[in-house]
Amino acid sequence: MDPNSTSTGQGSDASTLRPYNTRTLSRYGSATSSIRGTYSLPGSGAMTPRTPGIPADEDGERTALLNEHPRVLDDVEEGETGSQKGPGGRPPLWRRKSAWAKVRYYIPSTAWIPQYSLSLFAGDFLAGMTVASMLIPQSVSYASSLAKLSPVTGLFSAAIPGIVYALLGTSRQLNVAPEAALSLLVGQAVDEILHSDPHTHPVDPNAVSLAISTIITFQVGLISFLLGLFRLGFLDVVLSRALLRGFVTAVAVVIMIEQLIPMFGLTNLEHVLQPKSTLDKLFFLVENVFTHSHRLTALISFGALAVLVGMRTLKRAGKRYWFIYRLPEVFIVVVVSTLLSDKFDWDQDGVEILGSVPINTGSSFLQFPLRKVTMRFLRRTTSTAVLISVVGFLDSIVAAKQNAGRFGYSISPNRELVAFGAGNIVGSFVPGTLPAYGSITRSKLNGDLGGRTQMASLVCSTIVLLATFFLLPWLYYLPKCVLASIICLIVFSLLGELPHDAIFYWRMKAWIDLALMTLTFVLTIIWNVEIGIAVSVVISLLLVVRRSSRPRMTILGRIPGTERWKPIDENPEAEEDAQGVLIVRIRENLDFANTAQLKERLRRLELYGHDKHHPADEPHRHDANVLVFHLADVDTIDASAVQIFYELVETYKNRGVGLYITHLKPGPLLSFEKAGIVSLLGEEAFCKDVASAMARVEAAMRERQSSTAQEWSPSA
Repeated sequence: MDPNSTSTGQGSDASTLRPYNTRTLSRYGSATSSIRGTYSLPGSGAMTPRTPGIPADEDGERTALLNEHPRVLDDVEEGETGSQKGPGGRPPLWRRKSAWAKVRYYIPSTAWIPQYSLSLFAGDFLAGMTVASMLIPQSVSYASSLAKLSPVTGLFSAAIPGIVYALLGTSRQLNVAPEAALSLLVGQAVDEILHSDPHTHPVDPNAVSLAISTIITFQVGLISFLLGLFRLGFLDVVLSRALLRGFVTAVAVVIMIEQLIPMFGLTNLEHVLQPKSTLDKLFFLVENVFTHSHRLTALISFGALAVLVGMRTLKRAGKRYWFIYRLPEVFIVVVVSTLLSDKFDWDQDGVEILGSVPINTGSSFLQFPLRKVTMRFLRRTTSTAVLISVVGFLDSIVAAKQNAGRFGYSISPNRELVAFGAGNIVGSFVPGTLPAYGSITRSKLNGDLGGRTQMASLVCSTIVLLATFFLLPWLYYLPKCVLASIICLIVFSLLGELPHDAIFYWRMKAWIDLALMTLTFVLTIIWNVEIGIAVSVVISLLLVVRRSSRPRMTILGRIPGTERWKPIDENPEAEEDAQGVLIVRIRENLDFANTAQLKERLRRLELYGHDKHHPADEPHRHDANVLVFHLADVDTIDASAVQIFYELVETYKNRGVGLYITHLKPGPLLSFEKAGIVSLLGEEAFCKDVASAMARVEAAMRERQSSTAQEWSPSA
């Protein structure tokens, strides 16, 4: 027998046949299409068992699938999930392929790590190293200046969640680490709990701060994980970009005011006077900046900020030159300021320095986050955790989608939520770790520098971990005011997008978006971040509910000379040529939310049409004698909607209005039958299309006119 031939006899020996190439099935969507692809002609583009250069596997699966178990492939096509076995009692090929595909789907790293090419490593390594050089001082700044924690917690937050996300995340460029706004929320929670009772002070404030941060991070991770598990990744669609822009702008202003205090050397005075709200701190600055500020601290702070802004401007202007664009300006300023502080003994002149930073996370390095010391603060920090989860995800998904569109791949918001949740849950096992999410700025830089996979994040996290254990002693003389300057540079980036968005909303006359953005900003500044975002989220959700609760309906009119009906508000030539007949098309599925206003909306269409009107205006249309529903767009209708529709139909029937329903699909028809609508109206009220319904309406009108004429005839 020709070894290249394939026998189709049931009794042929499997050992005499060419083994099946397992790579063939994976190229097709179903087993049937796989068979067609297997035997397609040369030049069709399909991979076949005889394609040159493709060695066949040696397990005889092609023989088993095509000859010994012909039913298996049919089961795949029909969606059966029995317990068929392949040769040797193993699962059939399609099932093994499907199981591995699911593993790769839920753990993306199992797909890209085995196929990783060393040609990508140079770009990933450079991107990871550059982002790490920027992330290390940023994380130290966020932890010490915003979250009021040890700098070590910021570094662990920049490393551990990033490693977990690299294994589970779907974005190839997203860099996961602490964010300024989220660190500020943690810091406010820590500060509020530490100073909730002015008459008592905790014995170990550092231990309390670590416990608060730990329980917040664990809750953030759990909330994000559950949101992804229950497929609630559509949150980025529900909450508007205007709300997020107002929140980010307000947080930027809050951070700016917070950081101006150490930049002017007013930290000690702040501890004495203890201003609470953002406005209190602003007034504190205005009153004391010219009388109590530390001149050398202010000079170092604003000098460092000027260098940072200048270098960033230079990088933007010199994008063509890689050696300019890849300058780590933050890292350079940190190194230079540390050397100058050591050289000129700035700490002896009153400038606060970072000092010794022990790697202290409590009794042990890894601890279970749900312990007695952390559970004390569970209820008091849940609202902060929810807020961080929502805001962190919204900002991250924007960054992920930007990179996905830029580099031509897709992401899954639900799997992103799972990855963020898992990263923060794992991170919470290191006491004090801050919540970590994606950054638009770092992720864009990651892609610009050649990062093409999450290997860049793994490189970045490795460098951050090495810095945590070996670099911190070298930052002993780093001025704390320089850390505040670094955060102010981030503030400029946050504020930089405000003019563009505000002008865009103004040009689009999006007054609701502008009002929502302004309201979020004002409430956040006057009260606090939680109040500002909570009120705005509630308003945003109410707007979504209001829009979704108004069923989309339109009046149909006949195109002259045809049997076609079109919306009269979209087609000027369409005419309502039958007096007293109202044809209404419902253009969406019906549920409890949008059907509640169906009666009112239908009554308005009946009396006013599509014209804008005030409820006090006189109707300019007559009551309908016949009402025809066009339900081609209604695929589903829930029980509450059926109940309301029954009441609506009953009301019109009691008024003596003729009712017809057209284009009804099997699902809604079954619901109407169960609810009694079909028996209420009679089967003759259900028509195939509008033309059929209008034929019955016109026939009924002619019959009515004829009977009326007979009643009034002289013979009568």
